[in-house]
Amino acid sequence: MLTSSAPAGFDQYRDNIPRGVIETAQYNSTTVGNVRKAMVYTPPGYTTDLTYPVLYLLHGIGGDEGEWYNHGAPQIILDNLYNDNLLAPMIVVLPNGRAMPNDLAEGDLFEPEKISAFERFELDLIDDLIPYIESNYSTSTDRNNRAIAGLSMGGGQSLNIGLSHLDLFAWVGAFSPAPNTKTPSLLVPNPAEASSLLNLLWLSCGYQDNLIQISIDLHQYLEQQGVTHIWYEESGGHDWPVWKNDLYLFSQHLFK
Repeated sequence: MLTSSAPAGFDQYRDNIPRGVIETAQYNSTTVGNVRKAMVYTPPGYTTDLTYPVLYLLHGIGGDEGEWYNHGAPQIILDNLYNDNLLAPMIVVLPNGRAMPNDLAEGDLFEPEKISAFERFELDLIDDLIPYIESNYSTSTDRNNRAIAGLSMGGGQSLNIGLSHLDLFAWVGAFSPAPNTKTPSLLVPNPAEASSLLNLLWLSCGYQDNLIQISIDLHQYLEQQGVTHIWYEESGGHDWPVWKNDLYLFSQHLFK
């Protein structure tokens, strides 16, 4: 089990350091049938003379493409890590994981259609968003340069999508995955294959989180099946201090 945590100030804005750029992109979704939005972070010094790996970073049931930006300060965390020489340069894409025409986080978030929209995002991601990103940004397009991770509902999505598409993702992370997470034997039906193909499988949760049993069950299954992974149990509940800490730690393992 990993026991370290982010240092004080890891998520605080620093003056006079190189900064990445975060912007809103719009892409045509054949899956949903309209134009959808995603936020995209390009690292300090981004240039089309180089190609970059990509992390797809997913939000929770109550959020949208702006949730990480509004609550998690990912651009500040990443900029600080780059400045400290702790991070590989990467593009980070913050999608809206609710793949439906009205994808706003409003009304009853647990309506069946809205839950189905989180499942439908798998197609939107693979068929629409990834091709858009790889056509419009200077990306490396093989599986070893593609990661997926997320918090809560997005953590479940990351496990469900990443582990069922090991041809597309070599790095998979889940922060406090929610009940949408498939059962361990469905997530990893072939432990030997998963072990051989994954560069990193990360699983983390706050030990005061009332959803922690989902993570524990998966961790224990992975241990029993001999699947290499990082299990990080940390202080905190189902909340942003946990997820910001997870991003700080998880991101440092990527693309190295």
